[in-house]
Amino acid sequence: MATSAKKGELPRKEATVLKGHEGSVLAVRFNGNGNYCLSCGKDRTVRLWNPHRGIHIKTYKSHGREVRDVHTSPDNSKLISCGGDRQVFYWDVESGRVIRKFRGHDSEVNSVKFNEFASVVISAGYDQSVRAWDCRSHSTEPLQIIDTFTDSVMSVCLTKSEIIAGSVDGTVRTFDIRMGREMVDDLGHPVNCISMSNDGNCILASCLDSTLRLLDRSSGELLQEYKGHICKSFKMDCCLTNSDAHITGGSEDGSIYFWDLVDASVILKFRAHASVVTSVSYHPKDNCMLTSSVDGTVRMWKT
Repeated sequence: MATSAKKGELPRKEATVLKGHEGSVLAVRFNGNGNYCLSCGKDRTVRLWNPHRGIHIKTYKSHGREVRDVHTSPDNSKLISCGGDRQVFYWDVESGRVIRKFRGHDSEVNSVKFNEFASVVISAGYDQSVRAWDCRSHSTEPLQIIDTFTDSVMSVCLTKSEIIAGSVDGTVRTFDIRMGREMVDDLGHPVNCISMSNDGNCILASCLDSTLRLLDRSSGELLQEYKGHICKSFKMDCCLTNSDAHITGGSEDGSIYFWDLVDASVILKFRAHASVVTSVSYHPKDNCMLTSSVDGTVRMWKT
């Protein structure tokens, strides 16, 4: 286990504020190498930024309703987005063109991810389903539909052979694609976001009882719970820092929290936004993070 870092090593100084979205920003994500970021929100747009220089590069407009999630391919040439218009859009980053629209969800789509080869996209929605889409074929039908959930699916993570999804039904479900097997961990509280540790051994789940829960991925054992923040009615991201030494997440009062991974103590808390923090994204290598908020801004924090 990594030793506890000092407060000074955690990003708490505001480095840049990215303004341009009209209304709530619902998600922000670093790209694979951490040089750029994507944000999306209520104004139906996806925006590409260089957050280190505070520069807005491009706006992607095609969604008919709010955009809830966005993810970039490992080579940064493509992006996917999803939202209130029930569709998943597959974009060419440079030209800003929509290459494909994946339609099939019966309701709003909450979360999207590329697989490691950017050949398949996984989406999760309010229609209680997770769907897999083939980026390379021209078929409009999903490759696979997983519909064992009994409520909205809020968040997905992928490994080489598994799809992991968190749902308002209180479960985190792991689907082994090769074996065709499903594992269910019931947390007993609505799950609104999940993320994976960088070593791949743990899943962090944000629940609507204002608690983050860390699960051992192989056994499903509850390893730790993290509290102090407010999370009762909003979808809010959580993640581990790039060293896996700390947990970080937002709060409905605009604060950012850092917890010690092992003993779950609050190491650092600061007010980052004027309203609900919707998203946190930690840089893949540096002590640097992005946050987004209902206040309409994206902010970058450094040590």
